[in-house]
Amino acid sequence: MSCCVRNSTFYEGIKNGYNNIVEPHPFITESKPLEEIPGVRRVHVHIALFITGAGAFFNLYVTQPLLPQFRHFFHASELMVSLTVSAAVLAMAFASPVIGLLADALGRKRVIVAAMLGLAIPTALAGTSVNLRQLIIWRFFQGLFTAGIPAVTMAYICEESPLESVGATMATYVTGTVIGGFTGRFIAGLSSARYGWRAPFLILGAITVTCALVIWWLLPRSTRFIRQRNVVQGLQSMLTHLCNPQLLATYAVGFNVLFCMVGTFTYVNFYLADKPFFLGPAALASIFVVYLIGAVITPPAGYIMDRIGQRKALIGAVGMSAIGIILTLVHSVPVIIAGLALEASGVFVCQSASSSHVGMAAHEAKSSAAGLYISFYYLGGFAGSVIPGFLWNHAGWLGCVAIMLCAQAIAVLIANRWWTKEHH
Repeated sequence: MSCCVRNSTFYEGIKNGYNNIVEPHPFITESKPLEEIPGVRRVHVHIALFITGAGAFFNLYVTQPLLPQFRHFFHASELMVSLTVSAAVLAMAFASPVIGLLADALGRKRVIVAAMLGLAIPTALAGTSVNLRQLIIWRFFQGLFTAGIPAVTMAYICEESPLESVGATMATYVTGTVIGGFTGRFIAGLSSARYGWRAPFLILGAITVTCALVIWWLLPRSTRFIRQRNVVQGLQSMLTHLCNPQLLATYAVGFNVLFCMVGTFTYVNFYLADKPFFLGPAALASIFVVYLIGAVITPPAGYIMDRIGQRKALIGAVGMSAIGIILTLVHSVPVIIAGLALEASGVFVCQSASSSHVGMAAHEAKSSAAGLYISFYYLGGFAGSVIPGFLWNHAGWLGCVAIMLCAQAIAVLIANRWWTKEHH
């Protein structure tokens, strides 16, 4: 379904009932598959996908460097203040399959832009919270709106990109999530140190609105999207996905990937805020500069992935993450930072590999398949923000590291057994 977006064709599309998905685009005047778009205009597509990833992840983990502050401000335990992280990721886990079905009926760009605009509201309101309970509730709503972005974007990329460049295009989006995750935490740490913990939410709310407008301006509409109007058909598609061994394996890998990521970057804040390190919120926020290394590594990793396959790329990346998490046991801040850099870089490559594998393993209704993946992925994030908390109380950071290594080993075993063994 490739049609022009010039005036005559646009109104003809309205007459034919496609007005819900035909959207004028200021740069791409002709709707084409991504591989047919001229080079300069293709750059606009990649910018839009980058900003989509960044806009979603400015907010999702913003409270991580603030957790030691919350512990003192609200007089709460590590496990209780970590709920400001787990509430958002749990909401994403619940909402993602529903959003996937909605996007299969309404289209991709429409849902992405609406979710990004909606996300700005609870983000700003979180800064008005008077107690920990209110903050957790607003964080839950942040997660609900954020859920409308990753699954739909993944489906968009898998549908619109040629098979040989899915990994590279997905890496652009994942790089955006890397930059967004770092920037959100960095803004939170610096602004909270100067203006208090409420300021970051107001600042990031304004940034999120800007991201939504840029995405609406730059991202072209889908050309290969096939609308599913029947809800029952959508539910049947989800059941089909849950009976697909390759997809189930991909979902399990995604669960373990985010389990390790959230567990590491949540509880390492308490590890570094306590003796012998005693780092403050600004220093803790600066630790997340390791995300930028992941931003550099992920794009070339995407090209390598297109050549060696997702399974081999994932196994190598998990090995990198395992080495990184072990290094954090050394009581030296520079060594810990190096370990976190390896951990983060490995996780981002894992995310690119598993996200791309969803598109390979799902033969239809890719948005709902991606929605299920995001659901399992963020269930892993929820588990990663809660389960290590119990180990923290009994074994400290060593207990957290042990469970991360177990989750990484399980991810490798699953991928090696059930993922497609590509031939290149």
